[in-house]
Amino acid sequence: MTTTSLPASLDDVTATAARESADFTPRYWLFSLPAVLVIAAVIVFPWIYTLFMSLQDWKIGGGSEFVGLGNFMDLAKDQRFVESMGHTVYFTVLAVVLPIVFGTAAALVFHREFPARGLLRTIFIMPMMATPVAVALVWTMMFHPQLGVLNYLLSLVGIGPSAWVYDPGTVIPTLVMVEVWHWTPLVMLIVLGGLAGLPKEPYESALIDGANDWHMFRHITLPLVWPFIMVAIVIRTIDALKAFDTIFVITQGGPGTASETMNIFLYLQAFQFYKIGYASAVVVIFFIIIIMLSLLLLYARQKSKWNA
Repeated sequence: MTTTSLPASLDDVTATAARESADFTPRYWLFSLPAVLVIAAVIVFPWIYTLFMSLQDWKIGGGSEFVGLGNFMDLAKDQRFVESMGHTVYFTVLAVVLPIVFGTAAALVFHREFPARGLLRTIFIMPMMATPVAVALVWTMMFHPQLGVLNYLLSLVGIGPSAWVYDPGTVIPTLVMVEVWHWTPLVMLIVLGGLAGLPKEPYESALIDGANDWHMFRHITLPLVWPFIMVAIVIRTIDALKAFDTIFVITQGGPGTASETMNIFLYLQAFQFYKIGYASAVVVIFFIIIIMLSLLLLYARQKSKWNA
């Protein structure tokens, strides 16, 4: 009968395990090293270099000079930049609140059973399949004061023509209208997914107690589906903050600077005025704003979770 030799003591077992760990641990790093290098090259290095450029007075075609926080101090005194921040907040609030309200209402409608529901759902989500530039070009033609179809439709119901994006007072609400048309279907899909997974027992109990539709929505549906609405709010907020293509194609920040958001201001400083250092400072400020807002929204999203 063959016997297996055992370690002399517990110390021998510990020493053997330590040697095996020392042999294999370095090899694990080799598997993660390519990913670390890619992240460093694609994400970390550009941000470090952007921060470096934000501290320079650097123009394309000219030299650079270290100015420290000079670019940031100039931005604080730049009335055009301050106005672009206000335009960004105004646009973002409207472009988040309205799709959330309309998307949630559409989800409640399409959650019910009715004829041709599948066909109508398909038609409703078609806008989000188009690219933002294509959407912007189509709406630009529709907004034309003389040839646009929107003013023609207004005339059919006895309403006078509107200047739409050609009036500083209506340009941002008009751009938000495009965002609402384009991205309300996304909110509807997210909320609809939440509605599909809701339990039926609370509704059956509420019916027995004599609750009406509003009471069931207010006290059952909305609290249960709120985590999904928070997901939609996070996605829409980030999308609205970085909106560029639709605004640039339709107005280029005009009329004047009435629709110039931070993204448009950044683009113009970098590629029209060639002030790379100044534009990099805008990027740093914008990045800080997005990080702070994202953390706030993610915290709110975490607090909105419910235990099934």
